[in-house]
Amino acid sequence: MNKTAIVRCEHFNAAHRLHNVNWSDEKNSVVFGKCNNSNYHGHNYDIEVKVIGFCNPETGYVIDTKILSSLIKREVLDRFDHKNLNLDVKEFEFLNPTAENIAMVIYNILKPLLDDSLELSIKLYETKRNYVVYPYV
Repeated sequence: MNKTAIVRCEHFNAAHRLHNVNWSDEKNSVVFGKCNNSNYHGHNYDIEVKVIGFCNPETGYVIDTKILSSLIKREVLDRFDHKNLNLDVKEFEFLNPTAENIAMVIYNILKPLLDDSLELSIKLYETKRNYVVYPYV
């Protein structure tokens, strides 16, 4: 029997500023451009949470989508939606909230809450043309 992937798509809005506190304002401006705006800027993020595993022979599920949806809402959407990631989300107190780091943080939040037999992948769209996948295998 092969593994199956189930994907739950969600959406959240959040503001952030890309900034390295160890750099000068000039270097931050050169490296991060408009994304270093001291007044922050926002994105309409789309997220795909992919859970991979073997289907349970009794339920036919890899994971119950109601459970997955509730988990994402409670652990990710309630934490990130309509928030300033730099100021309101503790995981970004010392971590630059790039799309790469946001995807990694979401993975690190969700993975321990899943059964050990399940694999997890996060695809985060910052824009329609820019997305990251974590972990990338």
